[in-house]
Amino acid sequence: MANYDVLCIGNAIVDIIARAEEDFLKDNDIIKGAMNLIDADRAELLYERMGPAIESSGGSAGNTAAGIANFGSSAAYFGKVADDHLGKIFRHDIRAQGVAFDTEPLADTPPTARSMIFVTPDGERSMNTYLGACVELSPEDVEEDKAGNSGVVYFEGYLWDPPRAKNAIRKSAEIAHSNGKKVAMSLSDPFCVDRYREEFLELMRSGTVDIIFANGEELKSLYQTADFETALTALRDDCDLAAITKGADGSVIISGDDTYDIQAIEINELVDTTGAGDLYAAGFLHGYSQNLDLDICGNLGSLAAGIIIQQIGPRPQVSLKQAGIDAGLLKA
Repeated sequence: MANYDVLCIGNAIVDIIARAEEDFLKDNDIIKGAMNLIDADRAELLYERMGPAIESSGGSAGNTAAGIANFGSSAAYFGKVADDHLGKIFRHDIRAQGVAFDTEPLADTPPTARSMIFVTPDGERSMNTYLGACVELSPEDVEEDKAGNSGVVYFEGYLWDPPRAKNAIRKSAEIAHSNGKKVAMSLSDPFCVDRYREEFLELMRSGTVDIIFANGEELKSLYQTADFETALTALRDDCDLAAITKGADGSVIISGDDTYDIQAIEINELVDTTGAGDLYAAGFLHGYSQNLDLDICGNLGSLAAGIIIQQIGPRPQVSLKQAGIDAGLLKA
């Protein structure tokens, strides 16, 4: 029976990433900087209109799992794909990253999920996601040995959209807690928070979730305030541990009454913000799973996020472990 540092649960999506001008977003009614859920017909339309693209396994939690493995921790993943061309791309790609992925694919429809991601010259990404097979993730897909033998079970808030996935997450969390493990969650997107605010708060207040990852906008949306500090104070009462990213202003980690202010790393050029939050979570969870101090965990998250925004796509093209060693955050 294998033991894993982190089990990630998410929407198994093939990312299709292309550069685009601002006018393209306006002409195609794309909301800039958000994750827009679309149907199959619109997915086909946008795919036809987009320029040259990069295709790879993606999805928020999938990106985090790949980042964790890149750091050298052991990672597993639950997510649903179809037994089709894109499903095979996803399965091969995430396994090639060193992530254990054994969820049974769907034999028929719907097809594997895909997200058309348009990156504008300012590095902002606008996601247009057809969920497809993702919505079929269910409690039957929960592998109890992985859920019970992973140090942390981490899931993305986006996965709260498909109804049966909620039950899969709750089942995984129950197994994790019964084995003395922790459960972590990413709030994912302000629009996602708007849809499920009360349910997300219930997950935190009931103790179903122990660790929260969010950015400033998601946090303010959660507590329906325009003031970051007000939201942060409210979060302390609802969550044991949280890491909140603030873009170029770094991040803040709270644990009880303790606060850790983490600086963003200096970058040469902002290329693409796709996966920045996902990779921050990867760095943090790698450090957390290795029992490193929380400020080190935050700095590893900052390092990974800073590296990923200087390239196209959310999968690191360099060794994050070596980068951590070079930065003096990890031992060789």
